[in-house]
Amino acid sequence: MPLSLLSLAVAAFGIGTTEFVVMGLLPDVAGDLGVTIPQAGLLVTGYALGVVIGAPLLAILTANWPRKTTLVGLMAVFIGGNILCALAPSYGLLMGARIVTAFCHAAFFGIGSVVASDLVPRHKRAQAIALMFAGLTIANVLGVPAGTALGQWLGWRSTFFAVALIGAAALAALVVLLPRGLPMKSGRILSEFRVLGDVQVALAMLISVLCSASLFSVFTYISPLLAQVTGLSANAITGALLLFGVGLTAGNMLGGKLADWRLMPSLIGTLVVLIAVLVVFVPASTRPAPALAVLTVWGVLAFALVPLLQLRVVDTATSAPNLASTLNQGAFNLGNAAGAWIGAIAITHGLAYQNLPFV
Repeated sequence: MPLSLLSLAVAAFGIGTTEFVVMGLLPDVAGDLGVTIPQAGLLVTGYALGVVIGAPLLAILTANWPRKTTLVGLMAVFIGGNILCALAPSYGLLMGARIVTAFCHAAFFGIGSVVASDLVPRHKRAQAIALMFAGLTIANVLGVPAGTALGQWLGWRSTFFAVALIGAAALAALVVLLPRGLPMKSGRILSEFRVLGDVQVALAMLISVLCSASLFSVFTYISPLLAQVTGLSANAITGALLLFGVGLTAGNMLGGKLADWRLMPSLIGTLVVLIAVLVVFVPASTRPAPALAVLTVWGVLAFALVPLLQLRVVDTATSAPNLASTLNQGAFNLGNAAGAWIGAIAITHGLAYQNLPFV
């Protein structure tokens, strides 16, 4: 794999860290800015909505820009957004800075997926996409816990300064390592949106929304599920989440290999096995060992779908790969928000935590 893919992975690590690290710092942020913890929690929702809104806006804005220039520019905005988060004197300004930072998310992963697939031979495209997304999964395993620990030690603002430094390192790597003159499709912006009328493209994005909603309808509430149903302690839950993160990382790389092998059979097969695993999770969740085993396998399957779906979108949207790939990232985040909301409704209406996987 070319070294230039490393620059994309480093950037993905920074983006993944800033997206989720605030969840571990909610009490610190709430106490410092004088808001409630639920209000601070809306910083996560605001980021997700920023990704969804930013996806079409930046897809239009950058449609005919050179890809290297676009990625470097997005990373510069990402750095600025995190610095604004660190300096924000009020809750409103912090929310605004989070949304600005989120705007870069979908566009970077969307365009980055296309660039990654162009840097390698055709039979290794999905593995290249998976390598970039490995930065995102490693952020969940290492970046978020490290950022949380740093924020609790030196204050939550220090975490955002640290993420800005990661962004600066990624920007430098992009400038140095990404080749100039990356191939790109050019054309009229409005005509590119016709690709959304392609049934195969729309179906792939719908699957992205549903898969992401499936994950977050359960994972959003995984801590109370493991505590109340499985009977794990707080420390054991931390270990369980680490296992899930390891599963995500392994699944991401597995999905890349499967997609390069046989894309559609692998996608369908992974979805079928995922459904079976979620059904098995219901009875398995009552005992620690089976619950942890199924949780790890669930993580593998959940993120194996990411390179599979991303390559499917790129392959079907040949006339507008940047646009479709970027919008697919918005689809994933729309699923994130929808899944958490659906899970909340199910719990509010009396569904037991143990039965959430049926959702």
